[in-house]
Amino acid sequence: MQKKLIALAVAGLASTGAFAQANVTVYGIADGSFDVVRVSNTNGNSDLGNTTRVSSNSSYIGFKGAEALGNGLTAVFQYESGVGFDNQGALGTTRDSFVGLASNFGTVVLGNLTGPTRALGVALDVNAGATGIGGNAALLGKLGNNLVGTTDSTGNYAAGGSCGRSSTCASIFDTRWKNAIAYVSPTYYGLNVTAAYVANENKTFHNISTAAANTTGYDVGLKYANGPIMAAATYNAVSLGNDAGTNVGDFRIGGSYDFGIATVRALYDRARADHFGGAKVTQNVFGLGGTFNVTPAGKILAQAYFAGDLKANGSSASDTGAKLFEIGYEHSLSKRTMLKAVYAHLNNDNNARYDFGNNAVGLSTVAGTTGATVQGIQLGLRHSF
Repeated sequence: MQKKLIALAVAGLASTGAFAQANVTVYGIADGSFDVVRVSNTNGNSDLGNTTRVSSNSSYIGFKGAEALGNGLTAVFQYESGVGFDNQGALGTTRDSFVGLASNFGTVVLGNLTGPTRALGVALDVNAGATGIGGNAALLGKLGNNLVGTTDSTGNYAAGGSCGRSSTCASIFDTRWKNAIAYVSPTYYGLNVTAAYVANENKTFHNISTAAANTTGYDVGLKYANGPIMAAATYNAVSLGNDAGTNVGDFRIGGSYDFGIATVRALYDRARADHFGGAKVTQNVFGLGGTFNVTPAGKILAQAYFAGDLKANGSSASDTGAKLFEIGYEHSLSKRTMLKAVYAHLNNDNNARYDFGNNAVGLSTVAGTTGATVQGIQLGLRHSF
């Protein structure tokens, strides 16, 4: 007997396929590319010039399954691991990994989860798998690179942080939540709701010698998908529970329309941090993107994202924004195998040093790299199994 269920592969913003009772499916993506990247125009003359590299672009392997328990109840699980095959990276359940129960009343899962805020950014990115040097994670939610990275294995988060070369350099809102529980509602007339809670496992004991820590948060999203139309709004709020009382949050609203031969996408993002360096800091990011099918097997893709200047207590900090432009082409050799070519251009304002969201060049680890222009060409092959 087979049953369809909603799982959290992309935070409940998409449905899984049908699972046979007690069946386990092995699946994944192998996405490799040859990149030529260039860093120039830095304020401190710390230019990298041209460099070449091989990237594995968020490749992964996963195992998922379900067991029908009777009375409309189904047990579901998923273990998903990133695979950095370009540098012999180790396997681990670093991606969406969970166990839960599904029924006609919705799905509840526990584990390492993509929240609806990250899922919306992924859904509106034009790149297959929302990966590669042109991905919108380069600018979304980063708040001037002050909210980069994710919580560690114990649940602690330090605002700020740096991004090493070839690493993921996304905001806290665009990474997966550890120690999380989520509910995904059934879909009614195209509408569904996802709500996630992040447990405060890092809460410290009260004593003089221990720094305060009590990180907890929630992430909620409302999505409408019907025919060619998709629209969604999300809100993610996190309390770090530190001595400064820092709270961070991100609001997103966006959507897409599929014309058949082409798609258009738009996204607005507003990130904020309260009690951050003694101030309330905010930033707006907006983006437009689209794809156009030039042949039955090939399509052109393009997107542009714009990060505005930071505002501290309502006053603008000049030249702290950035612009990201991407144009590319994807050609399907089969249903599972695709060739791709992408050019991405990230232009930082004089007092900013944003980096690629995927496969960073490592700007934040080198002094004197504000104002940098980061650009690159990526030629690759993507295979799904």
